[in-house]
Amino acid sequence: MGPAPANPPYDDTVVRRWRPAARSVPLARRELRRTLARWEWGAVEDVASLVLSELLTNAVRHGRVPGREVETHFAQVPGARLRIEVHDASERRPLMALPDGVGDGGWGLPLVDSLAVKWGVCDRPGTGKLVWAELAVEGESDAP
Repeated sequence: MGPAPANPPYDDTVVRRWRPAARSVPLARRELRRTLARWEWGAVEDVASLVLSELLTNAVRHGRVPGREVETHFAQVPGARLRIEVHDASERRPLMALPDGVGDGGWGLPLVDSLAVKWGVCDRPGTGKLVWAELAVEGESDAP
């Protein structure tokens, strides 16, 4: 995990706010699919949807702060990469650890780690943190 620049200056970033509830995850995936279709980046849709689901589910389950929403950012970044960010108001940082086999959770961040070119956690302006992942978009040019 490496640091990410605060507020990267990416053009055409799609930002949406969501209630911190499980029902927001499929809604956010639908927004991501629409965004990728507009950018003609359908090749990364399945992997991106999975990564978004894991990051947003973590924010909804573990980063919930009463009265605060979570936010997603989707951006094209140089090097034909898709950047997915999930912002929440919690200071609690996610930890990547392999599941102990007792519960049914714990695979999210190891899965993100295996699918993303890179990912990380950093502070965001104001309260809370953002968790981000970048995915390679195969067969795409460097230009957004």
